[in-house]
Amino acid sequence: MTSNLRQIPLTCSGHTRPVVHLDFSDICESGYFLISACKDGSPMLRQGDTGDWVGTFEGHKGAVWGVALNKSATLAASGAADFTGKVWNAVTGGEIHSFQHKHIVKSVAFDTNSENIVTGSNEKLVRVFNLEQPNAEPEMYAGHTGALKRALFCRDDKCILSAAEDKTVRLWDRLTGNEVQRLQFPHNPNSLEISADNHILTITHGSTISFWEVDTLKKLKEVKVPTNVSSASLHPDKHVFVCGGEDFKMYKFDYITGNEIESFKGHFGPVHSVKFSPDGELYASGSEDGTLRLWQTTVGKTYGLWKCTEPGELNNSMNSHAKYMLTRYVFVN
Repeated sequence: MTSNLRQIPLTCSGHTRPVVHLDFSDICESGYFLISACKDGSPMLRQGDTGDWVGTFEGHKGAVWGVALNKSATLAASGAADFTGKVWNAVTGGEIHSFQHKHIVKSVAFDTNSENIVTGSNEKLVRVFNLEQPNAEPEMYAGHTGALKRALFCRDDKCILSAAEDKTVRLWDRLTGNEVQRLQFPHNPNSLEISADNHILTITHGSTISFWEVDTLKKLKEVKVPTNVSSASLHPDKHVFVCGGEDFKMYKFDYITGNEIESFKGHFGPVHSVKFSPDGELYASGSEDGTLRLWQTTVGKTYGLWKCTEPGELNNSMNSHAKYMLTRYVFVN
């Protein structure tokens, strides 16, 4: 670890309002991809390792609060203030489905095989829509007493985890439709993340990050952070986690010991979302300041656009990369 080197983030501009949520695809044939939700109503797709803009999904008529990519980056989903959850073709940019709700949709997520999406809305309801039967009545899970913040499939897609502004995270059994477990917190939970190996659930609430076993909801540990934290992400190898919140800073902690490794000013506004890339080489952050930033997990490593090359070489490689991007993607809606 070359800790004497300073973090130099890649700043991705293009959004005009706060960036409130992020999601990565898995590693696929063309690398991996990053999608961002923004209050400007236009989710953006980017090449994950460089931040290069690929396309913008046009069609929402209000702030977008939640986004998701399926594992292979062929489908995207978004939830917005226009009371819809939309599913998009992530290769052409075209809209495939628009699922009507009765209030703002805050959260969207795919199941493992991209057959269903789960949504969470200000109606205090969790819904599951079948993408192969889009006109069928959705599965509905009622019980939360506050607006939904996040909902995810878990346990081989047999269950759903949901966090809401009622200071609870709840587990729902899809077979029975019932709530089967509930976690109570002193503050509203802000984010949920399931680790790359599907074993650890990361929850942020107040100035605390807690970690839970997905299969039992047994608490593994909790760590206090010096700010109210909006989002946290556990590295795929589960040795470190990153988080951000109200104080504009990015934090990195040792997951094993719970000790802070580093912190630095990450943005010019509160940090709303952080997420590790699928290979763990970088993490992305989205902020009130309208930007996404990409940060290296190991500073000084040659990766993506972080290259130790002569200025002339760097220009050449940048040009050829730009040409590749233009030939690979041709859609702009």
